[in-house]
Amino acid sequence: MIFFFALVLICAGAFAFLNGFRDASSSVALAVRTRALTPTVAVLLAALFNFIGAGLSAALALAVSQAWVSLPPGTNGLTILLAGLLSAILWGIYMWWRGIPTSSTHALVGGLAGAGVGSVAVGGHPVTGVDASLVYQVALPLLLSPVIAYIGAYLLVWPASWAARYTPPNVVNSRSRRAQAIAAGAVAFGHGLQDGQRTSAVVILALVAAGLSDGGSVPVWVAVLTAVLLSAGTLAGGWRISYTIGYRLTRIDPLRGFVSQMYSSVMLLVGAIGLHWPVSTTHTVTSAALGAGANQSFPGTNRKLVIRILALWALTPVATAAAAFVLQLALSPLAGL
Repeated sequence: MIFFFALVLICAGAFAFLNGFRDASSSVALAVRTRALTPTVAVLLAALFNFIGAGLSAALALAVSQAWVSLPPGTNGLTILLAGLLSAILWGIYMWWRGIPTSSTHALVGGLAGAGVGSVAVGGHPVTGVDASLVYQVALPLLLSPVIAYIGAYLLVWPASWAARYTPPNVVNSRSRRAQAIAAGAVAFGHGLQDGQRTSAVVILALVAAGLSDGGSVPVWVAVLTAVLLSAGTLAGGWRISYTIGYRLTRIDPLRGFVSQMYSSVMLLVGAIGLHWPVSTTHTVTSAALGAGANQSFPGTNRKLVIRILALWALTPVATAAAAFVLQLALSPLAGL
């Protein structure tokens, strides 16, 4: 069992690093696009605020770990976590290579679900204790966040444009860039609060399955490990996805860039601190950028790319569930299940 526990820790660390590598730099992609920040400053800013955010919020990690499932104890529970993490990691690498912004959280949730079904298929103990509030606490926020982000950013462009109607465009752009730099830091902080806690939640589940914790608190070493690996991944800089969000998705000016990032940061912070809801940073940032970019007088949205992204968003939990199901079948004989 110790061997599988160690493998889960390694994969959880890899998942956190990949999360930072893929998602965190995209949180400041629009700030780079509108020249509010240079790429170097943007990555350093994202790494710093991701580290702070990932190390601070324990409430969301506990809420997520308690809301998802109560895993079977022992090796069976650890193999479910291992298969779910491996499928999410493989999918994340593939999406990064294609430059498509997809949700690490959706991939992980799908992976854990598929691994749980695989555990039942091989005759292991089924995943038990699915909380009745799972839909409210996990599924609903993840599904609704892109819609809320798109509509909110689209609507906010009107009052922002109205407030700047008598201001010279160069002054509006200059002020918007300064405000956007602050908003980009807030998005990175919100990413740390949100996505950093996914890894912490998985490690808590692993500790419970191994009988090393009751799941009532987040050990300090778990929070520090998550924060370090998330910020390290951010510093490594996965610019393929950032380039998609900043340059390929939609045309966007500094004012709309500020509106989208400000609104994204509010959603992430409210979800993490106020409601303890998991909100996908990738979906929120991408949808807000699309909403703000759509509210302008000239066409600027790459519709073919948007359709491809939406299709892959829908495919993400299905693909990771299928991969985790196969991985669970492969791991079960090794684990003696």
